[in-house]
Amino acid sequence: MLTNSEKRYGAVAVTLHWLIAIGIIGMLILGKYMADLPRADPSRFELIQLHKSFGITILALSVLRVLWRLVNKVPPLPPQMPAWQRYAANASHFLLYVLILAIPLSGWAMVSASPLGIPTIWFGQFEIPHLPGLQGFADQHAVEGQLRETHELLGNLMIGLLIIHIGAALKHHFWDRDDVLIRMLPFTRVK
Repeated sequence: MLTNSEKRYGAVAVTLHWLIAIGIIGMLILGKYMADLPRADPSRFELIQLHKSFGITILALSVLRVLWRLVNKVPPLPPQMPAWQRYAANASHFLLYVLILAIPLSGWAMVSASPLGIPTIWFGQFEIPHLPGLQGFADQHAVEGQLRETHELLGNLMIGLLIIHIGAALKHHFWDRDDVLIRMLPFTRVK
């Protein structure tokens, strides 16, 4: 099934979830690696271009994911789940959606504000234009620096939220023995 049902997420939601999840984890690893590279490292430019290309791709997939979520009812949480866990699950999912959009947008804004003006060439195919309104400041380096700090802070928040999200999914599977994890896994059936 392409759409969500009462028992599980549909193929579209599952595919987008896992593509975005793998992309974000890879981007967090690559971002931390790039942050430690010296400016003179010859691979730095290519890695940054790759990071930007994947970031734009994740942003596009995330917009699709949010739109799909808005038009597809999600499977209900287990009825035995305590109210505080329902609230925590809803709040953490909302924050995940905010971050999967805000992180690539903050990166795009940072690149757009850079006084260097280096274009983003999506996987070497075509140029992604800079966001408007982020040039012409008296201290362009400071604007870029603020956006860099924001991008890094959001990435660190995502790391913490992913740890909670993955931990909660594993808790549901191994401790609570419910179907919360199974219904988002591809190629599985919910009883």
